Amino acid sequence: MSNADRTVLAGARLVLPTGVVDHGRLVVEDGRIAEAAAAPDDGPDGPAGSGGVPPLDLSGYTVAPGFVDLHVHGGGGASYASGIAEEALTAARTHLEHGTTTTMASTVTGEIDEICRQASVLSELVEDGVLAGIHFEGPFISINRCGAHQPDLLRDPDPALVRKLVDAARGSARMLTLAPELEGGIESIRLLRELGVIAAIGHTDANYDKTLAGIEAGATVATHLFNAMPAIGHRAPGPIVALLEDERITVELVGDGVHLHPAVIDLAMAGAGLDRVALITDAMSAAGFGDGLYPLGPLQVRVQDGVARLVEGGSIAGSTLTLDVAFRRAVTVNGLTPERAAQVLSLNPARLLGIADRVGSLEPGKNADLVVLDDAYQLVAVMRRGEWIVGADRFAHLASV
Repeated sequence: MSNADRTVLAGARLVLPTGVVDHGRLVVEDGRIAEAAAAPDDGPDGPAGSGGVPPLDLSGYTVAPGFVDLHVHGGGGASYASGIAEEALTAARTHLEHGTTTTMASTVTGEIDEICRQASVLSELVEDGVLAGIHFEGPFISINRCGAHQPDLLRDPDPALVRKLVDAARGSARMLTLAPELEGGIESIRLLRELGVIAAIGHTDANYDKTLAGIEAGATVATHLFNAMPAIGHRAPGPIVALLEDERITVELVGDGVHLHPAVIDLAMAGAGLDRVALITDAMSAAGFGDGLYPLGPLQVRVQDGVARLVEGGSIAGSTLTLDVAFRRAVTVNGLTPERAAQVLSLNPARLLGIADRVGSLEPGKNADLVVLDDAYQLVAVMRRGEWIVGADRFAHLASV
């Protein structure tokens, strides 16, 4: 192995699953983490035992695992629902530059054949390793809770149509959101379980009992909990209570400060337990791009002051959030420790997707996917599979001999 295939990061605070290690050392070899631990004393093979490779002195910085986003529709002015590969690449790159080293691609409600076409395009990017999989959000959702989905394109979740979407993804379908109370909902959840696709309950008007039936049928995710579903009632607890209380459910939470009040996020984390929480962006194409008018599937969205709302009706239409901001808010607003923030932004979603053996935490053998943060938890660098995506120039002068 040449020194060119080895990178040593020294002096940083390392956010490990077991806690934060001050003055740590992380060694990258051939795109994977070879070591992540407290720094040893200098050894005979070079500074901090670096094997002759000048280490990058990251004293004063924090190194955390790259983020994993289960639910994102676009970014950088581009949408995954466009069905255009170049747009999907732009969206993925935008979120990668904000620390999301593993990302799903979420679609929106449209004609079934059009969603199938989008899935075919996106599946090629999954096969190329750009995307982690496809999440179908709509059209099998409640018209009463459709949010930023076009009402006249909504459909009951006919298992045959569900299978058609999954087949169109050619093995790249990872999750599908549906409303279990619709005709065919429970049967479709059972089918998704058989097909190895995550069934998520969301955009639903289901009551407590119907939600429990969906969970028993095999649903394991709550799509952006609280949003696009009935509120908790003291006599009619509805889907939120059912989803919070069942240990089989991972709850998505949009941590942008717009979709949910911070106190509600605290409540959900306490109710579900941090092992069952995944912070997501639910970002649309304006993420990382700015205010203006944007398409969201067949609908138009106006983004003003970073808040996305439908032009007609004013419903919240996804977010402009990136996960580096979600991490910072989790620590500074919700009071999570850095290791707990990394859990809900990286490890938990990786476990849900079945890829935690490769990504989601700073551990030997996993991909060298990481972010470097300053003392205010602002993003300063991103590495994916051992390659600096952002920040290489910033740290070049820190190398010592």
